[in-house]
Amino acid sequence: MIKVMIKRSDSGRPYGFRISGHAGYSESGTDIVCAGVSALSINTINSIENLTETRFTVDQSDKDNGILELTCKEPVDDKAILLLESLDLGIREIEKTYSEYVTYLQ
Repeated sequence: MIKVMIKRSDSGRPYGFRISGHAGYSESGTDIVCAGVSALSINTINSIENLTETRFTVDQSDKDNGILELTCKEPVDDKAILLLESLDLGIREIEKTYSEYVTYLQ
């Protein structure tokens, strides 16, 4: 199962995300759930890097638990916040149809 956590400040503003696990929807290379979450998360990273002034760190592990984690450094500009909210929206839409394979952590 893919586990998603959108990192939020006390005021509710997103400043990063952590995605771990594997969907297990189908075999590697044909797993549409994994592909959808991966495309959204990688695009978010690339968009924050190329379209905003926000700096960040990324940690990634391709081992058994498949972790991708982005943490923005202060200040987090409005464009980066919008992109992180868009990621949240996109993954929640995937979760609606594939809740057996994607879940949110608090």
